[in-house]
Amino acid sequence: MEPDHLQAFIHEVDLIVGSTGDEHEITARVAELLSALLVSGYRLPPEVTRPSNERHVTYPLHIAPDGSWSLACVVWNMGQRTPVHGHETWGVVGVYSGAEREQRYVKPTASETGRALTPAGEQVWERGQVTVCCTTDDDVHAVTAVGDEPTIGIHVYGGDIGILNRRSYDPATGAVQWFVSGWDSPATGTSGPDPNARTQHQ
Repeated sequence: MEPDHLQAFIHEVDLIVGSTGDEHEITARVAELLSALLVSGYRLPPEVTRPSNERHVTYPLHIAPDGSWSLACVVWNMGQRTPVHGHETWGVVGVYSGAEREQRYVKPTASETGRALTPAGEQVWERGQVTVCCTTDDDVHAVTAVGDEPTIGIHVYGGDIGILNRRSYDPATGAVQWFVSGWDSPATGTSGPDPNARTQHQ
């Protein structure tokens, strides 16, 4: 698939996001589009597929001018993982190459603050597979790159995921820390004011 087909994907997501505020409808429809993109033969530019030896990196592919959604390429080197974290929005993830293990948790309510998180299952996602990683009511997980090659994912999120204020969790205690992930630069592999916070997102 040529770059203009990625532009067609962006156009279709724009139409979906502009047509409804129902996150479950949005994610179902975006998941279908992303599945089609992955099987089409589309190739990501090499500069957004480079892993970092320090941490996983998130490269912007598209940010809607109104900030209503964003498209990212997330790259993990072998064995890298995220802390347990949330997104505070909807998201759809497709595995471009490699594989990732996702550990999900029940999103705690306000009354459950300070309690250990409840595990909600684990699954390995492989090349070509697509998952709805989050809606605002189901939004807590951790991800680990598995296998013998870097894991590369194409991610679609509601809002500009690089600037959203989000939660990371201690699963044993339920303690919350807020962070802003920022974006990585395809030119350098890293950027942003707080590299420590950047390890906490997908």
